[in-house]
Amino acid sequence: MSEKRIILVIEDDKYISHFIDISLSKENYAVLIAETAAEGLFLYTSHRPDIVLLDLGLPDRDGVDLLRELRTFSDTPVLIVSARGQETEKIAALDLGANDYITKPFHMGELMARIRVVERLLEKNGTADGEFVFSCDWLTVDYEKRRVLVSGNEIHLTPTEYKTLLLLISNRGKVLTHNYIIRQIWGYEGGDSKSVRVFMANLRRKLEKDTTHPRFILTEVGVGYRFAGE
Repeated sequence: MSEKRIILVIEDDKYISHFIDISLSKENYAVLIAETAAEGLFLYTSHRPDIVLLDLGLPDRDGVDLLRELRTFSDTPVLIVSARGQETEKIAALDLGANDYITKPFHMGELMARIRVVERLLEKNGTADGEFVFSCDWLTVDYEKRRVLVSGNEIHLTPTEYKTLLLLISNRGKVLTHNYIIRQIWGYEGGDSKSVRVFMANLRRKLEKDTTHPRFILTEVGVGYRFAGE
């Protein structure tokens, strides 16, 4: 990194925040620590960090509420780091716009890997709008010509499959919940997640060399999907 990225850690457990602070500082990040939601919101507005690590169990306010407020004026990547591991908690946070969700206890190597994914999103601006061609391993997508190639061979995708692929690519590295995919692709709320799984399985068969060990479309069990292309 040519200049330090700023990471805001909103975490009331001093032991965990200190551990994260030391680990990230060693990796040349500038770290800001907030122990409450109010302090976190102040540091966010005053320093404009590149990435936010957010605990949900804050003493003055639920982290989900803080995330909801942040998303009213900011698209800064937010990684949830929380002891709440229930699928409903994860889905709620991801549906509100969190980029990822890590459950405590966690290994620092896992957190660093998730941060690096977010950094790549920042570097690529996270969308396909400024690109003409997406290419990764054997998959190539030509946006101008609306062509999809697998190992150099053009494949046929239905309009809905193509739209879904673009949605995944433009959010690569980010977990998309079943509800979010349904809302973006089919335009309604509360659809059947089973139908999404069947749809994604069909899309995988067209894109992946080995559907049992997918390279691109990864399943986040009980939550949704993540596109792993870089």
